[in-house]
Amino acid sequence: MRRPPIEEDGTNPVLRVADARKSYGATEALRGVSLTLGPGELLGLLGPNGAGKTTLVRALAGRVRLDGGAIELHGQPLQGGGGRETLGVVPQDIALYPLLSARENLQAFGELNGLRGANLRERVAWGLEWTGLKDRAKDPVKQFSGGMKRRLNIACGVLHEPSVVLLDEPTTGVDPQSRERIYEMLRRLRASGASLLLTTHQLEEAESLCDRIVILDHGRVIESGTLAELVSRTIGSARRVTLHLDRAPASAIAGLEDGAGGSLAHAQVSDVGRDLPELIARITAAGLRIEDLEVRPPSLQSVFLHLTGRELRE
Repeated sequence: MRRPPIEEDGTNPVLRVADARKSYGATEALRGVSLTLGPGELLGLLGPNGAGKTTLVRALAGRVRLDGGAIELHGQPLQGGGGRETLGVVPQDIALYPLLSARENLQAFGELNGLRGANLRERVAWGLEWTGLKDRAKDPVKQFSGGMKRRLNIACGVLHEPSVVLLDEPTTGVDPQSRERIYEMLRRLRASGASLLLTTHQLEEAESLCDRIVILDHGRVIESGTLAELVSRTIGSARRVTLHLDRAPASAIAGLEDGAGGSLAHAQVSDVGRDLPELIARITAAGLRIEDLEVRPPSLQSVFLHLTGRELRE
């Protein structure tokens, strides 16, 4: 992995954004965004539509010039489109040549990133193996499924062995099997030493993959941290209990919230071992039978909706 040296204690971020600001006319897309990406870290960047995620990724990739603030890659300031040789970018939109084969696409993007000769051939072979497309190397990309195109799209963005990779919605529109294959690709990419910044609308994806999560809204960072830290600072650690009863309760039961379906009810419990048996006893004492029960831990979705609201913004 070709990358500038990191401090011996390993604590220096490989990517730093400080007070990033960008406006389009009267619209403030970024209003002082700051974040860091650590060595070998997978950082999730979440936010509703219009939160500023795309503008930030474009600024990191050199496609947008900030109005204010700074970006550093391995401690070196980035200005304009230069200085990004150790950066890999995987766009949300498929950026492939449909009439070229998988091998030809990898060769083209490898050359664009400065690879030549034996090194290029080795990296193309690696890309075909990594994506599981070795058997389809000579087929034109226009014949590929959406998941195959996504995998090849990722490979084209990292063929030059970048130390920092920006992935903008890399699993958009793919089936569950292809999504799992992409997750495995990302795990192997991290194992090779790369640091990843991932934007996604798949909250379960961020929950399972990311070391830390940054949530943007209206051009600002409104929260950041590990999932446990976000839960602790927002909705707390109470478990959500969903109960399917044989019928709707005739009267209120302490601790039980009415559900939309009458016989469907919900509750919050802080201590499952103590509170849940007590709740079940109260339900049973009311003459009701529990047909099914589910206990869910605090989720990133609950945190996200708590911070950004439930209204869909386009």
